[in-house]
Parts: sequence; structure tokens; C-alpha cells
Amino acid sequence: MSADQITTGLEGAFLENRARLLRFLHARGAGEAAEDILHEIWLKISAAETGPVASPLSYLFRTADLLMIDRYRSARQAEKRERDWTEVTGSTVPGMSESPSAERAAIARQQAQIVAEALDSLGKRQAAIFRRHRMDGIPQREVAEEFGVSLSTVESDLRATYRVLSDLKERFDEG
Repeated sequence: MSADQITTGLEGAFLENRARLLRFLHARGAGEAAEDILHEIWLKISAAETGPVASPLSYLFRTADLLMIDRYRSARQAEKRERDWTEVTGSTVPGMSESPSAERAAIARQQAQIVAEALDSLGKRQAAIFRRHRMDGIPQREVAEEFGVSLSTVESDLRATYRVLSDLKERFDEG
């Protein structure tokens, strides 16, 4: 194919009007996909075995318009599929279930049991102080008054509890 043949017909019209086509696509809302659509147009016209086209520029604009419509429809269908999937699975993150797997649920139950046993092994007061402060959200000063101990005792009991829980977390992370 000679250089004259490349710049005639649809390909010639495309090359001469590339900037206009790009502006057209941007005006239609193609955004960052405008260059991709131009590339698709080029692939279509360079691979097509068409005869002479009466109005090559109109043909190119119509092709660009149809490709935009195809992309729009494709995007809407993908969004609909994601919404439908989310509704079916009950997930708030498209494509992901919020329910843990059976294996993860079993591991979590085992770890919760180990944590409960570790808290109980600290002694009743330390476990109760931890639960009142961290689980019930009671300020340390109120916990101290409730248990009839000093604020420094509450802090000391919490530090001991945090140390045990930190060690457990490291064990869980390793396993």
C-alpha cells in the first residue's frame, strides 16, 4: 500500500480530523476514554474492507457516537450486575460478601474462647476492670470508684491485661 492510499478515504479523513473527533468525544463525556475510542475507530476503519464512503467525516462521527453509546451501555450493565450481586449477597462492598467463611468463623470462636480464658486467668478484679473500662466504655476514674481501688491500681490492672492480650495477638498473628 502506498503513502497516497493511506491518506485517502476513511483513514485520510480520520488523520485529518483526529483533533475534531477527539473534541467531539470529550464534548460527549468520554473523558479519559476519548483516546481509547479514537484508537478503536482507527482499528475499525483500518481493518474494514469497505468501498468508497460518500461522507467519510459523517461516517467517522457516527462511528465515534456508536462506540460511545456501546461504552455507556456496557458501563451501565456492569453497574447493574454489581448492584444485583450486592442485593443477592447482602454485601455493602460490591462483589464481596460480608459474611466470614466457615473456617474464619471457627477460628474466631476459638480465639475468642482463648481470650476469655486469658482474661479469667488474670483474676476476677483485673478481668472485671478490663471489661468495665474497655467493653462497657466506663472511664478509669469511675471504674476505680466502682471497685473501691485507686486510679493507679486500675491503670496497673489494665497494663497487665493489655500485656496478656498483646502476647495473645502475637500468637494469633504467627499461627
